[in-house]
Amino acid sequence: MKTLRILPLALAALMAGGATRIVQDQCGPFTDVTPGFCPYILELYDLGITVGTSATTFSPDDPLTRGQGAVFIAKGLNQSLARSSRRAALGQWWTTKTQNALGSTTVGANPVSTVADGADIWVTFSDHVLRVRASDARILETWTGPAQLNGAIVAAMGQVFVTGYSASGNHWALFRIDPSQSVTTMTEVATFPSPISIAFDGARFWTANGDVRSISITTPGPTLPWSTTTVNPTDLGETFYLAFDGNHMWVTATNEQFVEFDEAGDILRSVTFDFGSNLGKPTFDGANFWIPDFGHNAVLVVRASDGTVLTTLTAPEMVTPIIAAFDGTRVLISCTDGVFLWNAADLSPIGFTPTGAASSPYGSSSDGINFWIPLEGIDQLVRF
Repeated sequence: MKTLRILPLALAALMAGGATRIVQDQCGPFTDVTPGFCPYILELYDLGITVGTSATTFSPDDPLTRGQGAVFIAKGLNQSLARSSRRAALGQWWTTKTQNALGSTTVGANPVSTVADGADIWVTFSDHVLRVRASDARILETWTGPAQLNGAIVAAMGQVFVTGYSASGNHWALFRIDPSQSVTTMTEVATFPSPISIAFDGARFWTANGDVRSISITTPGPTLPWSTTTVNPTDLGETFYLAFDGNHMWVTATNEQFVEFDEAGDILRSVTFDFGSNLGKPTFDGANFWIPDFGHNAVLVVRASDGTVLTTLTAPEMVTPIIAAFDGTRVLISCTDGVFLWNAADLSPIGFTPTGAASSPYGSSSDGINFWIPLEGIDQLVRF
């Protein structure tokens, strides 16, 4: 019995030794990589971040050019974003390719915009807001209040906020939706000039006031109405779409401007593009802003840290891009009759998916798994 036990152990040791020698002699396809570096280089190879300098060599001691370093970092960032996304956790790696594969829900006439709060999707219309369950797109509630909504919506502080015109007070206002309440009527919490868009900076709400050429900053408080300060910086054009980069608020404006503000509402920086632009709603991917330019059928990628315009992206199918959204790995651009996707890390195109003629797929947002797109022209909400 002892002899029988010794033989398998001896074979195992021999096999282990042979395996060790194989790893030491060759690291995947590479014959010039030492054991200490092999696990790391092999992982980069398996992830597609590097292919080496030849079919069998990695050249670990060769210097790295700035261009090669940029490729490594971009591909590595792309993998990091993909691994950390909610899509990765649920194993939902597929991307919808055709119009017929879009999951859709009929929501009523002329849906305008959407926002995700982590559990549900909120869809704005001209006079009400729908609460839609993200897991199965079931319509849960209808919220009413002001006479006229304009599509500006944000989820913050466990609640949802929209802007609209109050018929009773004859003014524009900020309205609050509290999902924990059984009463589905919006509450007015602040007033300001005519808002085009809204954003939250972690403490305060910002609204861009269009042709009033101003920015309003609303601070939540224990009593209503909340305090609002409106600033009118010199030389600021009409203000349209807001986006927050984690430090400062930015807004698209006329005169081809993308303007950065400090906490007090003073202008820190203004990025002016070289050609006349009609800028849509931007999104922030953690490093860069993606700004649709519907005047030139293009998307401008602007680095948030210094305002540098990194590139201008175009595609034949990208007609009248207006809204950008980010899901953690991909950027979606809503265009006329379809949507276009890019990888955020390396700016590579994924492709175009049609949503149907005259569908008007604007007002897009993401819950980290799906993009949710209101098709205003055909009264549908689609999951993408």
